[in-house]
Amino acid sequence: MTFVIGAACVDVLDKACIEECPMDCIFIGKRMAYIHPDQCIDCAACEPVCPVEAIYYEDDIPPGQEQFITENARFFEEPLPGRSDPLGNPSGTAGVGVLGVDTAYVRNLGA
Repeated sequence: MTFVIGAACVDVLDKACIEECPMDCIFIGKRMAYIHPDQCIDCAACEPVCPVEAIYYEDDIPPGQEQFITENARFFEEPLPGRSDPLGNPSGTAGVGVLGVDTAYVRNLGA
């Protein structure tokens, strides 16, 4: 299990979670941040600093937001717009920076 970022992060991107994450496993898209499911160690450091309470333990995500579990994983497993290959397992956000793209689901949310 891992932590995931839910709907409340969309169009907020406070980034306090990134500063607290000891594993550097929270990546910035265009409309929201994503937690790498294979790099998260379930330390919960990111959860209490999120001002919009968008971070949940995977099993505790609110009803109706289950798709965000898939989207957090999809961000790393499938090619994103403008990329021919998946992001995969980068060694932290420092080497990647702000990606400026989202999964199709997040990109089209509210459209």
